[in-house]
Amino acid sequence: MLRHIVIAAALIAPVAACHAESPTAPAQQAQAALTPLSIETATGKRAFKVEIARTEAQQEQGLMFRTSLPADGGMIFPFDPPRPATFWMKNTVIALDMIFIRADGTIARIAAQTTPYSLDMVESGEPVAAVLEIAGGRADELGIAEGDKVRW
Repeated sequence: MLRHIVIAAALIAPVAACHAESPTAPAQQAQAALTPLSIETATGKRAFKVEIARTEAQQEQGLMFRTSLPADGGMIFPFDPPRPATFWMKNTVIALDMIFIRADGTIARIAAQTTPYSLDMVESGEPVAAVLEIAGGRADELGIAEGDKVRW
């Protein structure tokens, strides 16, 4: 019996080791496919190249475990149909600006400089068609505001 336990442990150990690395694997795969996105602000057009979190698994992973994000980078979470959205920063190492986008493309709300690792809920406040996450502080730096238009 002890031999079976030792053999089972030997077989499980490599699988567990691979699983420990898995949080970064989806992130690395998603980075390969970038989509242009622009935000029309009062002071001009702001261009980004973002990852799209299309699947439930990609949306659950989001930007967790990332240690950096390009100034013109980010991730968009589309919802079809639009719905109220709630996010948190569990396992998210960097501060983010969360931009909640209505079905017509206008920005409903910006949650600026969200706190890394926080379990506090960040809510859209109304049904949204997408949420854009960019580096914390970028919305303010670029003059991005509620009512601006997002295109992607």
